[in-house]
Amino acid sequence: MVRKDIKEFIKTIPSDVTIVAASKYVSSCDIKVLLDAGINDIGENRVESFLHKYEELKDNNIIWHFIGHLQRNKAIEVINKIDYLESLDSLKLAKLINSHRLSPLKCFVEVSINLEENKNGVPYFEAENFIKELKQYPNIEVVGLMMMAVASSDSSSLREQFSKLRILRDNIENNLNIKLPYLSMGMSEDYIEAIKEGATHVRLGRILFDLL
Repeated sequence: MVRKDIKEFIKTIPSDVTIVAASKYVSSCDIKVLLDAGINDIGENRVESFLHKYEELKDNNIIWHFIGHLQRNKAIEVINKIDYLESLDSLKLAKLINSHRLSPLKCFVEVSINLEENKNGVPYFEAENFIKELKQYPNIEVVGLMMMAVASSDSSSLREQFSKLRILRDNIENNLNIKLPYLSMGMSEDYIEAIKEGATHVRLGRILFDLL
């Protein structure tokens, strides 16, 4: 269930920050409530769930983000239905998208800032070369970087992690002479710190749905 004060909560987010509602735990009916409240960016992280909700909600004005790890064997099913892929992390996936996408797909490169073994993402020290390699694929439009922070109760630690992504983005822009306007970082537990460090997109789930 969407929190009753959703419109008031939205007002606490700066107007230049996009809320991507992570709809993993909720139904299409809940998504409609979010749409009515003014949240149009919806994020899914499972292919089957996305396809189901896409069919149920395709008459609505939704900007679809795929925010989970996208397996190559399932990618073809979704890449011409989504507006943003927030988890591009391999050249093999980029090549597949380039071959099957009908128009350039806006992509965030998922970056592993903390080099956690059990997490996806391009290691931060390889991100610049990775983006350079993506130039060979005309149907890949890199618009920014995405990350997941290591859970921490320490606000300063979170801000340090998010600042690393912002600094990395700035360096890549300068070195490659490109623009990467978006930073997708911060979730229900740490979005406040992410916004303070320059997030343009926050992926919010439980905090929108009275699930905390």
